[in-house]
Order: sequence, then structure tokens, then C-alpha cells
Amino acid sequence: MIVEHVILVLVLILGLSLIAQPLSRLFHLPFASMLVLLGFITSELVVFAGIDTGIRSDNFQSIIFYVFIPVIVFESAYNIDKRQLKKNLVVILSLAIITMLFTCFIAAVLLFFGIAHESGFPWIAALITGAILAATDPVAVVDKLRETKVSSRINVLLEGESLFNDATAIVLFSLFLSMATATTGISLDGDVSSIMNIVMRFVLIFAGGALTGLVVGSFFAYLQNKIKQNLLTGVMSLMAAYGSYLLAEYFSVSGVMSTLLAALSFSMLRSGELKSPESEASNKYLWDVLSYVANVSVFLVVGAVITLEMFEQRWLAILIAIFSLLLARAVSVYGVLAVFSLFKDLRVSFSEQTIMVWAGLRGAVTLALALSLPTTLDYWWTIQSIAFGVVMFSLFVQAPSMSLLVKRLSR
Repeated sequence: MIVEHVILVLVLILGLSLIAQPLSRLFHLPFASMLVLLGFITSELVVFAGIDTGIRSDNFQSIIFYVFIPVIVFESAYNIDKRQLKKNLVVILSLAIITMLFTCFIAAVLLFFGIAHESGFPWIAALITGAILAATDPVAVVDKLRETKVSSRINVLLEGESLFNDATAIVLFSLFLSMATATTGISLDGDVSSIMNIVMRFVLIFAGGALTGLVVGSFFAYLQNKIKQNLLTGVMSLMAAYGSYLLAEYFSVSGVMSTLLAALSFSMLRSGELKSPESEASNKYLWDVLSYVANVSVFLVVGAVITLEMFEQRWLAILIAIFSLLLARAVSVYGVLAVFSLFKDLRVSFSEQTIMVWAGLRGAVTLALALSLPTTLDYWWTIQSIAFGVVMFSLFVQAPSMSLLVKRLSR
């Protein structure tokens, strides 16, 4: 794709995002849902006119992971309420790791027995699907929640969970995918040493990404403190975002975890004199704009790569997956958060837990993982169709009904 085409696509994306704002209010749909709908309609019209958009499912994953994900993750971590994050860190990590793992394995079991086709959808396919569906993306409902009377703590819990569990889900997905491509038949009855190897690889990738991000973010924070030029804060934050991600990928550890820790360390270790209201406002504005462009691009591209065939051919598997995921999410969230009811400062009310269950939407990361599946796997089309179906349910059922749920629970 030549430079002129890239600029034209960017202008088209920004133009569609401007149209999506009033349309989302008119039809009472979340902004992200309207973007997907516009992306689908626009791509169909462009293809009908005989124009090649240049968007393919096989290059979607690279665009998402290497262009958009670093921006989205860094902005979320950079702008998140650090005081609330610190206060609720134990709850957030429990949601992002323990709840995510429970959701993955419960959904995998329900999917395996629900689809009941061991030759076409074996255990490893169910585990890969569970890992893909376990990654949450609350971007479609966070703005809606802020408009309601829901506490700021819920927003922090949702955003924090999404930040950390995206990294967890990607690591788990990578492990299961390597198992699937390494052998034609994998049994869950592996020996202890094999299970320990998987656990050690998971910890190494997860912790390695965190350490890489901590080093990169601390380095640029130190450099910023020495240079002491507010104008260069944005430049260094961009270098920290992409540098931490690429360095982690080079070392085969978690790029998402690296970018997350780079954002937190960069924002928290800068000296006080560089945190003037003017400096913070300008850098926040920069990342708000970048995040806006990244998010609208992701959801418009999602709409552009949707095909109706997957819903026609795999509708039953999609319905089973939606039911399995909702049940797994409910069991995991209620189960894990019940433990914190014993601690006054960490307690999450039942109504807030219910909001957490329904607000566990799936989005860009889920689709990117599904689209990265090698077509050599016999079940790739089923998994990809399930991922698209679940994301569409999130955007067009869960997200629009979020405000109504909050109003009912707040009575």
C-alpha cells in the first residue's frame, strides 16, 4: 500500500469516526458498536464498487499488535487513577489472573462438551478458544459507565483488569498455540514435568515482559528528569510505549505486559517539577488523541473484516460459546470476589460484581488473537467464527444494555 493510500485510509477512518458520534447518540448505541457497523457497511460498499481496500485478515493481527495495541495499553496505564489502582491492586490482579484463568478453563470445558465433536474440535482447540475469549476489553462501556452513577472504583477495576488480563490471555494463548502446532494430538493427561514446564514458561514470559517494561519506563523517566523539558515528555513517552513493546517481543516475552509496566513506571517516576498541571494536561491530551485514533481504527477495521459466512456456518458454535463464556465469567467473578467480602477495604458489593460480570466485553485483542491462528489448524475457522460472534454479542447486546443494568441495580 503506497503512502497516498495510507493517508487516504487514515482520513477516511477519522471521517467515519466523526459520523459515528452523532449516529451512536441517534440510535442509542455505544460508539464502538457504531464504528463496527460503519466499518462493515463502508467496506461492503467499497468492495461492491470494485475497489480493493487492502485490508486482509492475515495482516490485521500485525496492524493491531504492532501499531494500535502499544498505544491503547500505554494510554490506559498512563492515565489510570494511580491512587485507586494502588488501593485496589490486589483485587485487580486477582481479577486479571485468577479470574481470567478460571474463565478460560471453565469456558473451554463447556465449549468442548457443548460442541461435542472431538475430532473436529479437540481439547486443545477448546483451550485455545478459552484463552482467546478470556481477554476483556471494556472500552465500549467505560464511557457509558462514566455517564451513570456507577462509582469510579468500578471503572478502575474494569480498566485495570483489562490491562493486566490482556497480557495474561496473550501469554496463555501463545502457550496453547505452540502446543497445538507442535503435535497433532495433545492429551490433558500430561505428566507433572510437562505441566510444570508450561507453568514455568508462563511465569517467564509474564515476568520477563514486566521486567522489560519496568527497565524501559524507568530509563525514560530518568532521562526526562535529567533533561527537564516538558516539550520532550510526549516524545519520550512514545519511545517508551513502542520501545518497551518491541524490546519485549525481541526477547520473546510479553509485549503487552512490558508496555503496561513502562507506562506505569514512566508516569510515576517522573520528578515532581515535571508534573505541573500544564505538562500533565498536554501529555494527557497527546495520549487521548493517539488512543482515540487507535481505538476508532481498530473497531472500523474489525467491521471491515467481518464476513457473513462465519455466522451462517457456525451459528450454533457461536451460541454455545456465548452461553459458555457468560456462565464462566459469572462463576469466576462471583467466586473470586466473594473472597474479598471478608475484608472491609477490599469488599466489592454484589451489585458491583454483577456490573463487572456483564461489563466483561470482548474486543480488539480477542479478534487479533483469533485472526492470528494458522490456517493449517483444522479448527481455525470455527475458533475465528466463535471469536467474531462473541465480540458482536458484546458490542450489540452487552454494551447497549449496560446503562439499563446500572439503573436497575442502583434503585
